[in-house]
Amino acid sequence: MQIPVHIARDTTLRVKIHDACGLTCTFCHNEGTPVAADNRQRLPGDFLSAGASGRASIYAATNGARFLPAPVPDDDEFADALRLLGDALELTELHLTGGEPTLHPSVARLTKIAVDAGYRVAMTSNGERGERVIPDCAAAGLARVNFSIFGTTAAELAEVQHARYRNPVLAQRKIDALKRSIAACEVNGVNASANIVVPDHTHAARVHRLLDQYSPHLTVRLLNSLDRGAVSIDAIERILTERGAVAEAHYLTAGVSGARTAYRLPDQRRVYFKQIHPVRLPTTCAGCQFNNGTDCEEGFYGVRLYYDRTNTFQVGVCIQRMDLCLPLHEFLASPLPREILTLRDTEFQRLAARRAG
Repeated sequence: MQIPVHIARDTTLRVKIHDACGLTCTFCHNEGTPVAADNRQRLPGDFLSAGASGRASIYAATNGARFLPAPVPDDDEFADALRLLGDALELTELHLTGGEPTLHPSVARLTKIAVDAGYRVAMTSNGERGERVIPDCAAAGLARVNFSIFGTTAAELAEVQHARYRNPVLAQRKIDALKRSIAACEVNGVNASANIVVPDHTHAARVHRLLDQYSPHLTVRLLNSLDRGAVSIDAIERILTERGAVAEAHYLTAGVSGARTAYRLPDQRRVYFKQIHPVRLPTTCAGCQFNNGTDCEEGFYGVRLYYDRTNTFQVGVCIQRMDLCLPLHEFLASPLPREILTLRDTEFQRLAARRAG
């Protein structure tokens, strides 16, 4: 049976507001940047993908990153950067990322700056400090939080953490903090969803328990692990089959590689499978060593904004090719904004024509 396809243009900016995080997830891409705590004494070209902190940045050793991330300042410079990018790329939505955004001491102020600059603001969070900051962020205009959820028990959380940090007491504290953060969203009128990364089918039991616990209350999205490729995708498809899920709609975003399929469970709850479909920047990606069917794991996912330790805003277009990052004003003067806008329009027309056909 053919299911409906919904198409929208991408108008989203991801902003890595700082690097700190209290979890050590083994599949973390850390928005492409090296983990600052592990690389402060190292030079570009010698960055580690994992170090003494236990945290991972799975592409950092190979993606050509040339800077270390620093906390984004809550000042006019940030506001100006958002307005310049918004005008150049016709952006309307901003996602606060990290690290863990709730650990930034001025996350509510950054939210207010983004709202005042004309953005609808969302956040990706593991919930470890949300109870304390979500009320102020909600007052500043935060619209949604995408919670990254890794387990219903300390043992489940430990499955996806660095081996040295599988402390059941600490893990339980993180789970309890997450539950309080979700409750804070409900109390303060902030929409909440759950992101569950599925590395492979050995995690199926954990994912089923997460679906049982969270899907009655939150919009749940199953995400494939970028570095596990087809193994991760196959695992999600098997889990959905095991649940008796039936696909009912596709959601495509023109101009970027993110796509979602909505599934209906037998009890009528809805679950989304979010995965990557092949989208490339036609000129920038053309000569890339990863531009093939296996090595390019994220494609062109959209534009990311960073702040580095030299107090410079950097704009990136690929977490596997951080060498493509440019200082903000160089990015704006480059051919990239026009290439991104053209791709967005071309993809929208192509997808619309395919749907009509």
